Amino acid sequence: MFKCEDCHETTSLYNSCGDRHCPVCSGSKRVDFNEKAAKLIIDGVVYYQVVMTLPGELSELALSNRELLGGLLPKSAWSSLDRSIRTEQGYEAAAISVLHTWNQQLMHHWHVHLLVPGAGPSVEGDRWVAATPPTGSRNGHGFYLVDADTLRSRFRKTLLRRLAQARAAGKLKLTGQHAYLQDDDNWTAFVNGLASKTWVAYIQPPPTTESKAHHVVNYLTRYLTGGPISDHRIVSANRQSVTFLAREGKQVGGQRTQVPITISTKEFTQRWSEHIQPDYLTKVRYFGGWSNSKVGQYLQRCHDLSSATTSETAAEPDPPDADRQQVDLVCESCGSDRMVLQSESSKPSWRELLGYGSSASPPWYADIRDESDRIFWDGLMGEGFNAWYLETLIESAKEAEAQPPQPIQLHLPGFSPPEPYLLNSF
Repeated sequence: MFKCEDCHETTSLYNSCGDRHCPVCSGSKRVDFNEKAAKLIIDGVVYYQVVMTLPGELSELALSNRELLGGLLPKSAWSSLDRSIRTEQGYEAAAISVLHTWNQQLMHHWHVHLLVPGAGPSVEGDRWVAATPPTGSRNGHGFYLVDADTLRSRFRKTLLRRLAQARAAGKLKLTGQHAYLQDDDNWTAFVNGLASKTWVAYIQPPPTTESKAHHVVNYLTRYLTGGPISDHRIVSANRQSVTFLAREGKQVGGQRTQVPITISTKEFTQRWSEHIQPDYLTKVRYFGGWSNSKVGQYLQRCHDLSSATTSETAAEPDPPDADRQQVDLVCESCGSDRMVLQSESSKPSWRELLGYGSSASPPWYADIRDESDRIFWDGLMGEGFNAWYLETLIESAKEAEAQPPQPIQLHLPGFSPPEPYLLNSF
């Protein structure tokens, strides 16, 4: 807690949880991501955002195969996009991909965003190639990357083929509601159903014709980093329910009005928690010319062939805004930066926050947990069992605290002291 030397009001600066899904703690990560991406940008090149999405059936299957689908999705998306660019445009592509598993309502919606340059070194020879629409194209806005229908088809075929290979190798977990897919006939019918659908592969050009390369990076940085929901979308929250803003409808890539959605606090917590990715799952990947093994040589070729200014000149950082993490602490009351530390406390552990009987446990969480336990144990052992069990535990704990620690005798083989050595038990 800090105290302002000007108005004497206090301001709390809470501990950072440091989690990569937290919307509050990801400010520095946004800056790091922006700086790294900005170094890849060449002025004068048009950059596109490409979004590829798994069908709902595979988003559900991904819940029990997070690592597998978390790798297959971006790799299949990149493979399809790279092939389309090489075939249709004839230049070596590059991409940054970011994995998302949610939609605005926090439901399962596995998709990947890719930042892709619309130009690059030619596949054959040493010349600079920019993406152009094919002859006879009705494209009128001046932006074109590849044919979206062909890209969708390639993405679908590539991912389904790799998914089948994973199943044949025993890497795909088919349990619970998906256990029926262990049968070959059921699997064939499942895949045929997915193959008959039109998958989403949306190509988004820069926001405006005046947009510079670093504007696109800044836009994507604010959008792609952080967790499933930002705190400014939460309208209200209490022990019973949470109301947040989310878009409705299924219009791909369009602008949709956000509406308030209210669900129970338990349901909100469950939805959010299902998008917590394990540490071993890579969220951000670099492909093609931007991969770690190729980026140096690739950028040098791009600069030489395009005769453009360097990325350091092109990607000047924007001034701090509401989306950036502010380092300096200011008073919430008067705005002064003359803040003096008054007190501080260490960050509690998750065991302390969520443990039974912990005074630090959030009341809404403790109430939901205790009620769930009561329903489960009373249903299993009979009405009133849970209350009796908790009371027994409390009484046993009180009795144990009232008893003084009993000494124990230390026995050492081959050594017989005149009197036994006693140690107090812990």
